[in-house]
Amino acid sequence: MKQLADCRLYTFVDSAYLNGREPVEIARQLCEGGADLIQLRAKDWPKENIRSTAETLLPVTRAAGVALVINDHWDIASETGSDFCHLGQEDFFEANNLQPTAPKSQLGLSTHTPEQAKRAMTANAAYLAIGPVFATPTKPGRPGVTLSYVRWADKHVDRPWFAIGGITLKNIEDVLEAGARRVCVVSDILNAPDVTRACQQFRERI
Repeated sequence: MKQLADCRLYTFVDSAYLNGREPVEIARQLCEGGADLIQLRAKDWPKENIRSTAETLLPVTRAAGVALVINDHWDIASETGSDFCHLGQEDFFEANNLQPTAPKSQLGLSTHTPEQAKRAMTANAAYLAIGPVFATPTKPGRPGVTLSYVRWADKHVDRPWFAIGGITLKNIEDVLEAGARRVCVVSDILNAPDVTRACQQFRERI
């Protein structure tokens, strides 16, 4: 697995965008396309489904040297030996029963403001997500933080960070020009006719 500092493209197996496809097949396509990390995000699934899916994805991601990230569930990340767990601000800082107890799973945190980014850094997060840069259906009701937050992150965040939210092949140049070196992409890859080729196109841009 690459060091985080060397990772550029963060992708997703998202239950909202499977459209009947098998998660393990999407993961294979993402790996073939050059993804550095794959997050399993399934907001609408029972935990047992998430755990069993993670177990099927791990052999694929490990064989490709790609990190697997579990969204929301520290216990699943720990039990399956996944590489990272990703949490939202409220999940980590406001839920008293959610403390990192998985020594094998590192922490990634979502941030939407400079203040949240500073707090995430003091919590020893391995990486930060900066966004949503643009409004996106994956975060309904949350306005884009705009490129100004990306520019702030470029100057102030002291560890790997990924711009996220509404990033497409049409606007990625603006995101990179604002200082991003790593991006998360959900719908523009998962909705593409060829997932592997879509990954490759983002890799070429980055």
